Parts: sequence; C-alpha cells; structure tokens
Amino acid sequence: MDRVVGIETEYGCLLSEDEPHVNSELWPAKVKNYLFRKADAGTIDLHYRDYEEPPGNGGFLLNGGRLYLDMGHIEYASPECLHLHDLVTYELAGDDLLQSALIALGAEDRVSFIKNNVDHHTGATFGCHENYLMRREAQFTPPILGTLLTFLATRQIFTGAGRVGQSNPLAFDFEPPQPERQVNFQLSQRADHIVNDIYQWVQFNRAIINARDEPLADYRKYRRLHLLIGDSNMSPYATAVKIGTTACVLSLLEEGRLPRNLVLADAVQSTRDISRDTSEQWIVRLENGKTMSALDVQWEFHHLAQKHLRHSSAETNWLLENWGFVL
Repeated sequence: MDRVVGIETEYGCLLSEDEPHVNSELWPAKVKNYLFRKADAGTIDLHYRDYEEPPGNGGFLLNGGRLYLDMGHIEYASPECLHLHDLVTYELAGDDLLQSALIALGAEDRVSFIKNNVDHHTGATFGCHENYLMRREAQFTPPILGTLLTFLATRQIFTGAGRVGQSNPLAFDFEPPQPERQVNFQLSQRADHIVNDIYQWVQFNRAIINARDEPLADYRKYRRLHLLIGDSNMSPYATAVKIGTTACVLSLLEEGRLPRNLVLADAVQSTRDISRDTSEQWIVRLENGKTMSALDVQWEFHHLAQKHLRHSSAETNWLLENWGFVL
C-alpha cells in the first residue's frame, strides 16, 4: 500500500447462562481495567479526551493501538500501518488481547467477546470502521464520490462476513418501513444498518462514508477517509483483501483514474439488495439507467488497478492477483 491505514473494531459481549445478564456491561470495564492496571498492556488516559471521553475510559497500548469503552462495549483500534501484513497482524492482536484477559481473569468459560456486527436480541450493530490517509488535494466531486460509493457497495461480494436474518433500521427522519419479505441469509452484517451514503454522524444515521474529516496529521496535506460500511472479518485473508482493494481504489482516485459512468442510482439500496440476493446475480442499477452485476463492477475497478498500479510494489502485485482470484 502507499498510505497509512487503520481499523477500529467494536466487540459484542456474550455471557453464558450462568453469568448474570447485567454483567454484559460490567465485563468490558473489567477487562479494560485488567489490561491497563494489572497486565501493564499500555497507559490509561489520565485526562479528558475529545467528545467527553473521561479519564480512565481507555488508553494507548504498547503496540501503538488504543483500547477503550464506547457506549458500553469494548473497542480496539489498531496502530496506524503502512503494510497489509502489519495491519492484519495488529488487527488479530486485538482479538488475542481480549481473550488473554478473559483467561487471566478465569472467565473464558462464562464470557466471550464476539467479533461480529449484529446483536440479534436488541437489533443493535457493532462497527468495523476503516481509516485511510489521503492527500488533501484529492478531488471529491459528486461523480468521484459516486464512483467510490459504487466500489464500496459492491465489494461485499468478497468482503461480507455473512449473517442470518435481517434488520430494518432507518435514519431518524425517515418514515416507518413497509413490511418486507423474510430474509434468511445475507452476505453482509452491516448492510441493513447503513441508511445513508455520506453523513457526519456515526450513530442513528449510519452512512457508507462518514464525512467527519479528522486527519490526525497535517490538515493542509492530508485528510482521513472514515468508512462505516465494512464487516468485521474473522478471516485475515478477507481483511487483507478488503483493506488492500480499497487502498488501490483510493490510489486510482488520487491519480484521476477511476472508471467513468459507474455511479449507482442508489448506493444505499444497492448495498442492501446485493447483501440479500441469494441468487448471486447481484444486479445493480446505475445512475445512467443501465444495469450490471456487482461482479462486473468489481472487474472494472480491478482492470484499471492492474493497468495503472501493477508492479508498484510486491504487496500490490500480491493484492491484485488475489483480488482477481476472489472474483
């Protein structure tokens, strides 16, 4: 890759029948406190951070990442990484860190942290947020954003973690939904919870692209692209392909080499339609009235990446080969 990337993973907490249900909010705090105060896994925050995050709510880990509580659940943010191998390694380190804490606390048979995106009991969703450093001068015109949304909506055919059932959340200003046919299986866990294409808030009006611009770097040179659409992947391979293909498309964007006339008529609806299409046809409608399959859309992006990015690095060559393999 040619950019800094990072992943934030929110974990659900699952308790056995022997564990009081009220402890589902206590165990994330117990594990956080153990890691910082007993295991010396990092340095806990001593002062308030932005967004009213109080002292002691989390801290920086020795591996450069962060671990903190977010509305009752535990969240792990990987360090900033330049290579796919590093990113996947550090992302898995978050899983290992939480499991090792439960073992040390003698709770591994009663408490689990679940790396999924759906709570089937409450309908809540847990996020896997992707962060990509981009050049400030990169153009984000409506056609360019529309093309990027097309890639993000269709990549779930190889990045989706799969889910059982369905959810029907809506943005807070939408009308109640009409009854829908039953859906037994989907490609993506997050698809049903995405109700907007681009929006600034993270909760209640979740968008494919979060518009908050916090580069955590020189604001004059860089911006941070913050994505909410992705699933939490248990497969390291899926994580690598998800992040790597997206980084390639962002390189095409910065170089002005994105495909032309490849904007979806409705990126949010297409995201849901693809996820729910068990026929594996995955047909989407474009803004120009044409239709094509999500698979063909991905081949369009892959073709341009092969043409313009091949041989830029050994890692990129591996990624392009495996992108084609999964398609």
